[in-house]
Amino acid sequence: MSFSLPIQKGWHSLVLNLENQQKMHKGVLRKMRTEFGSPINYYLNLDGEEIHMNQLLGKNVQLNFTGYQCLNCGSEQKIYRMGHCYKCFYEIPQTADWIIRPELSTAHLDKEDRDLEYEKQVQLQPHIVYLALSSNVKVGVTRKTQVPTRWIDQGATEALEIVETPNRYLAGVAEVALKDFVADKTNWRKMLKNEPDTGEGLMEMRDRLVNYLPEEVKPHILDSSQNGWNLNFPVMKYPVKIKSLNLTKTPSFENRLVGIKGQYLIFENDTVFNVRGNEGFVVEMSF
Repeated sequence: MSFSLPIQKGWHSLVLNLENQQKMHKGVLRKMRTEFGSPINYYLNLDGEEIHMNQLLGKNVQLNFTGYQCLNCGSEQKIYRMGHCYKCFYEIPQTADWIIRPELSTAHLDKEDRDLEYEKQVQLQPHIVYLALSSNVKVGVTRKTQVPTRWIDQGATEALEIVETPNRYLAGVAEVALKDFVADKTNWRKMLKNEPDTGEGLMEMRDRLVNYLPEEVKPHILDSSQNGWNLNFPVMKYPVKIKSLNLTKTPSFENRLVGIKGQYLIFENDTVFNVRGNEGFVVEMSF
């Protein structure tokens, strides 16, 4: 015996509306968390809820800019740099000059810059000097605990560790010495177009560059037999004529997400959005 329930008028259309309703999340932008894999997985945290961004590829994503929130003090003042208001940027240790220029580190001398306890915690741990291929081959420094996150954030497709030092200062000394022979910056447009300057391989470049390292760094050179890293990003389509999304000028934006590389979202109309470059911005995201 079979039977059927009566269908209430309007019920079917209600279900369809709920299924098609956009999901909206609101929160303060911070750089996306990543997991190494093939491809790399990206997660955006908006007010405690993680969004697996890879699952949004091929879907329309809408961003609405609603304000600011300093990542340190929580004030709603305009973000100055690195997700912080003007006051915090010039006071907290997380934004001090040695973050960008590791050779300025002084914790190994027991000398304080802004907060000695924090500086010892970050500076007095193993650091890696590396070569990475993004727009071109570049030299850089990262904490050992940030391997391979640092290269993912840079959009590097290859990376090779060449020196491991016991502190940040020595890694900075090595980087400064090698910057005379290899770039230390990434051309973000070429990186996003996936048009790297290829030439000398990382292994060959490493064998040449270690000869220019200062004597105090040479005991920390890594074994040349180690393997490098290859990184695969979730990109369906690379941009051709890049347009950078500026939320202060375009506070509402919607387009189809076709890729994620570095800390950039890539959209079908060649617009790119630097998540890390907009830390501290409060946004609503719908998809």
